[in-house]
Amino acid sequence: MPRRRFTPEQIIQHLREAEVLLSQDKTIAQACKAIGVTEQ
Repeated sequence: MPRRRFTPEQIIQHLREAEVLLSQDKTIAQACKAIGVTEQ
């Protein structure tokens, strides 16, 4: 299965969504799972 490549716009959108989740007292693991990336 080939790796999925994200556009810069998609990366920025995911990071903003993660910031919102973290500000809502979610853990990093929960935020990563919600946006579909690994915690590394």
